[in-house]
Amino acid sequence: MSAPGAGPALVLASSSPRRRELLARIDVAPARVASPDIDETPLPGELPRDYALRLAEQKARAIVRGEGELVLAGDTCVAPGRRILQQASDADMNRRFLELLSGRRHRVYSAVSLIDADGVQRSKCSENIVKFKPLHADEIAAYVASGEGLGKAGGYAIQGRAEALILWMSGSHSAIMGLPLYETRLLLKQAGYPIG
Repeated sequence: MSAPGAGPALVLASSSPRRRELLARIDVAPARVASPDIDETPLPGELPRDYALRLAEQKARAIVRGEGELVLAGDTCVAPGRRILQQASDADMNRRFLELLSGRRHRVYSAVSLIDADGVQRSKCSENIVKFKPLHADEIAAYVASGEGLGKAGGYAIQGRAEALILWMSGSHSAIMGLPLYETRLLLKQAGYPIG
């Protein structure tokens, strides 16, 4: 992993352990982690891609940046059509999300935003497609009971049990998990962060 002092210090604007795990896959270890506090309510008529980008950018800007620090933030949203499915906050919401996604394709927009050492902000968004098998009521009940979908966009975690319910996907697995690594690596390199 990148050694302290080898380049600008990176702040991860996220409380998500998945994002830290994903960064570790490309040998990036944030110098510190800060949890942004923003309103995540979609704007009237806001499209899912615009929503993911706006939230990633707002999260990065919500963190107080020290001199020379980089701030990295991400946001992921699940969208059947134009509808934005946020994080499932309880079992009933989780069940309703899975019933909605059952047997159909949906898009997963995963945005990343980076503020560099000079305060310049750049953002990218990865668009991906996922299709669930038709889900039986007992499959939905079992998944909801596992608790895995709570706190996850769309009410599921592709890196967990839900992967066995997905017929196919097109795009970036890391983006669907919560951070598009290809786009993240590009932004870090542009900002002068030491990455291979």
